[in-house]
Amino acid sequence: MRALLLRDLRLAVRAGGGFGLALAFFLIVAVLVPLGVGPGGTTLAVIAPGILWLGALLACLLSLDRILALDWEDGSLDLLATAPIPLEAVAATKALAHWLTTGLPLVLFAPVLGVLLNLAPAGLAWLALALLVGTPALSVIGTFGAALTVGIRRGGLLLSLIVLPLYVPTLVFGAAVVTRGAAGLTTATPLALLAAITALAAAILPFATAAAIRVNLR
Repeated sequence: MRALLLRDLRLAVRAGGGFGLALAFFLIVAVLVPLGVGPGGTTLAVIAPGILWLGALLACLLSLDRILALDWEDGSLDLLATAPIPLEAVAATKALAHWLTTGLPLVLFAPVLGVLLNLAPAGLAWLALALLVGTPALSVIGTFGAALTVGIRRGGLLLSLIVLPLYVPTLVFGAAVVTRGAAGLTTATPLALLAAITALAAAILPFATAAAIRVNLR
């Protein structure tokens, strides 16, 4: 499992789907929004939680088609399907590799962009916490979507159409955590719901991902 994780991390970086691409996109979103909305500090502070979460979501979406595509092209996916390692564990490992190269850098970098978007200081820590709790769900759901579309030529658009509706609850509750935290309100309910989504996705979707891979390999 460790060897598979390290291999996927190296492939993610070498293939251009690593943290650099996600961070660059995240930064572009944070820079363009003030240019489009205007420099008004009050307006930016109000929309910052939603914009930051939307930017993180789209940044994660950029590299989803690479999770399984490279293994499909070189035949590694067939070998993994017949390896002693359960295919469900392979799916979970690939989701973890995606999160380490995409989600975790966003968690670390997001407070900096929160300052750029005039997010209240009280909301910066909640932003990092919400992304830390919620972005693993984005990677797990994205891996499931990648398994459904693996082998389809130019399936990136179809992948986006499948995954984006599944991302909506994470986006809603993640932004709610930051909004309420920045306003000094209790964040227990949206944070608990966000954690529940991540836990449920991590518990169920690796099995669905493995089943989708088996179907596509037939």
